[in-house]
Amino acid sequence: MDTLYGAGQRNLLNNKGISMSFCTAINCMDGRVQLPVNRYLQQRFACRYVDTITEPGPVGIIVSQRPVEIFANIRKRIAISIDAHGSSVLAIAAHADCAGNPVSDSEQKSQLQEAVNILIQMFPGIEISGVWVREDGSVEEIASSPLYA
Repeated sequence: MDTLYGAGQRNLLNNKGISMSFCTAINCMDGRVQLPVNRYLQQRFACRYVDTITEPGPVGIIVSQRPVEIFANIRKRIAISIDAHGSSVLAIAAHADCAGNPVSDSEQKSQLQEAVNILIQMFPGIEISGVWVREDGSVEEIASSPLYA
């Protein structure tokens, strides 16, 4: 049985009757950004668990939709999180000093906005958030779909 939880999260019960709520993060594999993004999403969207999809420089992959096989795999993993865990919030993260997407911060932020727009088209009805992780580990939401903007 699904009920609403927090900011649009579905409150799922596992096979032991324990409440679960999920959001999904597309994040860089860089270990400096994992915890800050997860903590931010848990607080911002009142979700208990963060399904994490990691790739080096994911905003570049989403925007270019290349390499095709990695882009398709990211899309598949998002769908699993939505379908199996009831995730109704999807965040994509970019960060300063990204080795996987070695472009300027301003270019990455532009890509982040474009990636959010692409994800909105791919996953209608899902809240999409674009977050930027600064060098000090703080997280700033710089793009979002209209559901919670």
